[in-house]
Amino acid sequence: MLYYALIFLIVAIVAGALGFGGIAGTSAGIAQILFFVFLALLVLSLLSGVFRKK
Repeated sequence: MLYYALIFLIVAIVAGALGFGGIAGTSAGIAQILFFVFLALLVLSLLSGVFRKK
């Protein structure tokens, strides 16, 4: 999932550099959402690992 967030971030940067503002904004928004979903899943995974060891 982090891979897709990075891909959308790269698309947003390239689109922004070429002047496609709408596409850049949409791609950046998708990348941001995917990144935060990845972080939430990472935290849940770490917490479940801590509670299973006890």
